[in-house]
Amino acid sequence: MSISLSQFITENGLEQKLLSATQTEGFVTAMAAAPHLIDPSEWLAFMWGGEEEAPFGSHEQLEQYANIIVAMWNEQRGVLLSNEWQWPEVCALSESDIVNEATREYCEGMLQGWTLCRDDWETLMPEDSQENALLGGVLLSISLLFDPEAALAVMEEQGAAELAQFDEVFNGMPVMLCGLTMRAMQMVEAQ
Repeated sequence: MSISLSQFITENGLEQKLLSATQTEGFVTAMAAAPHLIDPSEWLAFMWGGEEEAPFGSHEQLEQYANIIVAMWNEQRGVLLSNEWQWPEVCALSESDIVNEATREYCEGMLQGWTLCRDDWETLMPEDSQENALLGGVLLSISLLFDPEAALAVMEEQGAAELAQFDEVFNGMPVMLCGLTMRAMQMVEAQ
């Protein structure tokens, strides 16, 4: 990529019109992990809230943005399928807030992206299937990291606060997400 997404957003004054760079990367990661490829033209508008009209000043600006997103998707798909996906450098655990804001935004983007391909996941890995546990584990982990305070409060109510090992969840996500993506691809290819 000749220009980063965050640089593109800032240079074009689109901070209030697009998902943040971190949310976008989470969203694109969810789309790259999806069992069936969904053409970016079908989901790109979600980056600006699904509005009919894109917030760009020119067709060239839209094209540049789309190219950044497609390159990001290609990169994410590659690292997921080669078992090399890692959290972006900006994402981290936090002593005071369990996870930092970037991790929350990334997980929020992933959850938003997952809703678009939810039917594909549920069809491929239905509730009564062995693979559904892997899918459920990934979704639960993303949800826990998106809103750890709420998760911790619920666990405390249930008397299970000691199960809230957010560092283990955070550190285990790369293996789980890559495993889920690779398993989904195997299942799709076997169909």
